[in-house]
Amino acid sequence: MLPTITDAFEPPFIVVEPAGQTVPFVFNVPHAGAIYPAAFLASSRLDALALRRSEDAYVDELFTTVVDLGAPLMTARFPRAYLDLNREPYELDSRMFDGRLPPFANTRSMRVAGGLGTVPRIVADGQEIYAHRLPVDEALQRIEWLYKPYHRMLRQLIRRTAQTFSQSFLIDCHSMPSTSVSRDEGAKADIVLGDRYGTSCAPLLIDLVETALRDRGYTVIRNKPYAGGFITEHYGEPALDRHALQVEINRSIYMDERTLQKKSGFGMLAKDLAFAFAQVIDDLAGAQRPSRIAAE
Repeated sequence: MLPTITDAFEPPFIVVEPAGQTVPFVFNVPHAGAIYPAAFLASSRLDALALRRSEDAYVDELFTTVVDLGAPLMTARFPRAYLDLNREPYELDSRMFDGRLPPFANTRSMRVAGGLGTVPRIVADGQEIYAHRLPVDEALQRIEWLYKPYHRMLRQLIRRTAQTFSQSFLIDCHSMPSTSVSRDEGAKADIVLGDRYGTSCAPLLIDLVETALRDRGYTVIRNKPYAGGFITEHYGEPALDRHALQVEINRSIYMDERTLQKKSGFGMLAKDLAFAFAQVIDDLAGAQRPSRIAAE
């Protein structure tokens, strides 16, 4: 029933605000939620550790210093294996549910076909999550009570930022398995930046972020294998001076991917990210006027 969903995630997300927002940035962490309700665990054929391998563990902690830079930081508390915020609201696999999905549900997207819809069928390593079909009403309740309020708040933060500063820069923060980021020549990417192949933000933003991260010693590539999901695509409107960039961090840099324990380099990575985005903010502030950013 509805109370069990809302009570399990109260609140369903957290927004950490600076004393006063001083920069046109919003940082978002949609996949770091780590609350796994007993009812969800009971319905799954997997143990908690297997479910957590879909989680962007600790990414909210890596980016917590951005609040000191004057930007809000928004984080989901529910896990990605339970509900994926980086999807359309109704990307749903009809084979997962007992009952009929609404006619407007997108049941044929590539993400649904791969088992990674709004209510995922599998975890990141391909294992099936559920032992049995779910009632369709449960999926719709998750969307109504968790997905929609989250995106309402994210839109509000972006709108407020754009109204205050005449522009906004959304940084969508994620982590990725180390196995997904081998380049053809054998090098490993530390960080992948996704701008939907140049459509979700001005070139200046991704150029500055890449330079700042490279200056801190990280190997950075663009758009492969992650160009950005629904959030980057949906909220990036460069023509309106509203920009969105996805940042994917190689998990092996900061944690043991098998046990999910933090590594000794965790603190240094967090400091590097703070320095890098402080540099980006300073460089953007040096632009002659906001319209220049949108035009580049």
